[in-house]
Amino acid sequence: MITPKLRAQVLTRVTAAGFLLVVILQPMFSATSSATFSATFSSPNALLAALAPKGKNNYAVIAGTVWGPDDHPVYGVKVRIRRAQDKANKIRWEVYSDHMGEFAQRVPTGETDYILTADLKGLKTTDGRPLRLVKDVTVHIYNDEREDTGLHLTVDEAGAPGAAAAKP
Repeated sequence: MITPKLRAQVLTRVTAAGFLLVVILQPMFSATSSATFSATFSSPNALLAALAPKGKNNYAVIAGTVWGPDDHPVYGVKVRIRRAQDKANKIRWEVYSDHMGEFAQRVPTGETDYILTADLKGLKTTDGRPLRLVKDVTVHIYNDEREDTGLHLTVDEAGAPGAAAAKP
């Protein structure tokens, strides 16, 4: 495999060009002296931090992990998120779990309950037994925060092939 070499000259030119652009435009937006400006923005990281927006987050995050019956994370599960006051069939967001079984979804701020369910249609264990969600998970959001949770799956014995024949 061939990896490209980073050229320091290109990165230096981009950084210098960006720095010069800010130095030229700075007197138009601020009455600070050039000595204060050069002392404050002496590095590119400080420059980028100063240019970043300083607004408050207007969202909360619901994050979690989907766990299988063997307590391992499960990949590719569709997680459905809805508000608790909405009807059961009004799904607001759908996200999939990644290779680590994790998912995350931004939701509006404000005090609200959210209900998380898993769509397990066609999802089975390696030996062919269907899975089911132990129970729906309710997450309470107070404001602009991150709430972590977990969805636990179990084997559905009632829907397993041959389960009806085994019962007397």
